[in-house]
Amino acid sequence: MSKDIRKIIGKNILKFRLEKNWSQEELGFEAKLSNSTIGKYENGKRCPSVPALKRIANALGVKLDDLVD
Repeated sequence: MSKDIRKIIGKNILKFRLEKNWSQEELGFEAKLSNSTIGKYENGKRCPSVPALKRIANALGVKLDDLVD
């Protein structure tokens, strides 16, 4: 995936996580991912797989589209 989409996804994960006042650890726990993985996604260093993205969206209570738009 392009660097731009990684940054968009990361920015959106961060935005929705902060709206819930969650730490990366809390989101990681809810999405069954490590907090370091969440950090890599938010920083645009790594792009989540579709299943991981779906778990993040479910944990945050948002639609999958909300994370990629």
